[in-house]
Amino acid sequence: MDAQVAIVGAGPVGLWLAAELRLAGVSVTVFETRLEPDPHSKALTIHPRTIEILACRGLAEPLLAEGVRIPSGHFAVLDERLDFSVLDTPYPFTLAVPQARTEELLEQHARAAGADIRRGRRVTAVRAGTGSVEVTTEDGTTLEAAWLVGCDGVRSLVRESVGIPYVGTPSTVFGWLADVTLAEPPETPIFSYYTEHGQVMGVPLPGGIHRLVGIDAGDTGAELTLDDVRARVTAVAGTDWGLHTPVWLSKFGNAARQAERYRTGRVLLAGDAAHQHMPAGGVGMNVGIQDAANLGWKLAAVVQGRAGDELLDSYHDERHPVGRDLLRSTQAQTALMSNFSPAGRELRALLGELIGEQPQLARSLAERLSGLAVRYPAPVGAHPLVGTRASDRPLRDGGSLFTALRSGRPVLVDVGGESALVRPDGYVAWVGASTERPAVPWFAAEAG
Repeated sequence: MDAQVAIVGAGPVGLWLAAELRLAGVSVTVFETRLEPDPHSKALTIHPRTIEILACRGLAEPLLAEGVRIPSGHFAVLDERLDFSVLDTPYPFTLAVPQARTEELLEQHARAAGADIRRGRRVTAVRAGTGSVEVTTEDGTTLEAAWLVGCDGVRSLVRESVGIPYVGTPSTVFGWLADVTLAEPPETPIFSYYTEHGQVMGVPLPGGIHRLVGIDAGDTGAELTLDDVRARVTAVAGTDWGLHTPVWLSKFGNAARQAERYRTGRVLLAGDAAHQHMPAGGVGMNVGIQDAANLGWKLAAVVQGRAGDELLDSYHDERHPVGRDLLRSTQAQTALMSNFSPAGRELRALLGELIGEQPQLARSLAERLSGLAVRYPAPVGAHPLVGTRASDRPLRDGGSLFTALRSGRPVLVDVGGESALVRPDGYVAWVGASTERPAVPWFAAEAG
């Protein structure tokens, strides 16, 4: 066996998964078609739950130091922002960080942990057997691994090779983005406009450029030019702010698809290989990293014989519903963002009023957007905390829960006469009396 786990795709999801597996001592080979990381950043937003995951491995500080902290989020680009300061987290904000920089840090982290990352190696074939998986690259080289994870995007070769259906709907709404310089930028760093002609929002990026993102009524998805951007922005905002010198122009759609299964035999899927959606709310990369956080410790436990491979079925059971909620949320936001009729604008106005008048509605939307609302299924009769995310808390040794989780191992915490077993991904696995031993098979094997 050449590697215990092979990963196809060295984006944020594949890199985080590789690092998680290496933290547990699993040998990992990552294949990536690109010779260099993509300089264009599809994602800009790191949400609170993802910051927590990074903090649980000691990797949040560089991004916290570099990123712009934004204390609110948006639902469907409504004027009424969602206040993140009310959220139960040490990080009540989003971080604006270009994906290229996030990938750079994650690759450094994975390589430092010992991951074998092979760039310029396009995978052309996958053959899954009962005892191993064979991966063939364009140059004819073959690698055999015990397990394979496809983190290779919406056109996943891994998913297609093993016949997992990718079910959903094609794009019917198209959006555009432009990374440009603004000669006369608005006074407000983050801005948004919505009229009968379309929608435009903008955020500053490092290097003195701005990202403009928009949707226009009747957009057919045709290729975008700089003149198109000028016309679209002016039609909505009344000015183009003297935009010039494009760094990147791109189009995207609202295709919504999800893999029917996140696992078949020795092959698993994570990130965009498992779910595709409109990039509303900037949550896609975050959900993918959270997929990898859920899968990493489970796959390591199975590889090392500390758990039976049925533990991997819980990866699908826990993360597939999260992916389904992601598609539902982004489709709902797309409907609100792309209806520029008088009725559509009235619907936006009404929902905005409700968000402003109902703090609990605003908080619920913020918790969903931030990733903090995720709760995994618990066994019947389990303690109410089982399946919930464990918040950071001080420990008796002077550290904190998030610090204790940096080893990638589960943590048993005393909570007022009870003990809580926190999984390596930061979710509660078991709660019982301090005198009891956690009735969790994979923990019993690890503790033994």
